[in-house]
Amino acid sequence: MKEFLPCPSAAEAPSALFERGHLWLHELVDGAPVRFQARADGRLQFGDAVRTFGEDVPPAYAHVARHVRERFDRGALREAVDDVESVVFFGYAMHRRGVDYDWETTPSFLGSDVWSDSSEYLLPDRVEKIYRRLGLDPLPTLAAEVRAADFDPDSYAFPESAWYDGPVAGVLLRNKTGLRASLDNPAVGDTDSERTALADSDGEAPAAESPAEAFARRYATPARFEAVAERVRAEGRPVTFDTLYERTVAAITRAHHDHLFGGRGEVDLRAFRSAVAERTQSYLADRD
Repeated sequence: MKEFLPCPSAAEAPSALFERGHLWLHELVDGAPVRFQARADGRLQFGDAVRTFGEDVPPAYAHVARHVRERFDRGALREAVDDVESVVFFGYAMHRRGVDYDWETTPSFLGSDVWSDSSEYLLPDRVEKIYRRLGLDPLPTLAAEVRAADFDPDSYAFPESAWYDGPVAGVLLRNKTGLRASLDNPAVGDTDSERTALADSDGEAPAAESPAEAFARRYATPARFEAVAERVRAEGRPVTFDTLYERTVAAITRAHHDHLFGGRGEVDLRAFRSAVAERTQSYLADRD
C-alpha cells in the first residue's frame, strides 16, 4: 500500500511553497495517521503510518474500520476508476490523543489525501469532493486559493476547530504542485481526560470489581446507551444488540483511547468488551 507523503513543518518546508501560486488551508487534527485501500473483491484493507494490517484490524483502529466500512461507497469508486486497487486513501483516525474533541459529532475518520497510480496524489480541490462522493468526511477546509506570497506562517491567527469548542491543533498547507507543510498551534496541548466522564456512573463500585468492569460501569452508562441508540434510530436503523454494543464500545474507546491504548495496561480489553456486552443486555432489557 502506498506510503504517506512526508509533511515537513512550515519552518522546514521548501521556500517555493510560500513564494508563488496559491495555498489550500485545512484543519490539521490531532488524530492518528491511517490509510486504506479497496480490494478487487470489495474488501477494504487498512494500515497506519508504518504497517499494513492483515485481515484483523488492531483493536485501537477497529472504530475506524467499522466507520469506513459502513459508509464507504464501493460502487461510486468502481464507477470512477477501472482498477479500485490503484487508489489509496489517507487520513486520520479520530480518537483521543491530546485534544478532547466532541466525540459525538467528530467522525471516526477524516480524509486528507487520495493517491492514484495514474495521477499520484490528487489536487487539494479534488480531494474534498472525492471523499464526500464516497460517503466520508474530509479534513475541514479553512481557506482555499490563498495567495502564497501573502501568507505569513509567523503571524497566522489560528481559527476555531470544527470538532470541539477550541482552536485548531494546526493547519495543513498545500498547493497544486504537491508541496505541503504543517503549521502546529502551540496554544493547543493536552486536555483533562476526565472532561469526557459521564455523571451517571451507577454509584459506588463493588468491592470485587475488576478495572475493566469499573471502566465499563463508569462509561457504558444508560445515558451513553441512549445517546448511541438515538443516533442509530436517526439513521433509520433498528436498535439491535449488536449495533448498540459495537457502537457503544467504539464511542468509549474513541473518547478514552489514551487510557485504553496509552500503555497504562490496567484495563484488559477483552474483559472490558465483555462487561460492556453485559451492560448492553441490561439496558435493552430495562428498556423493553
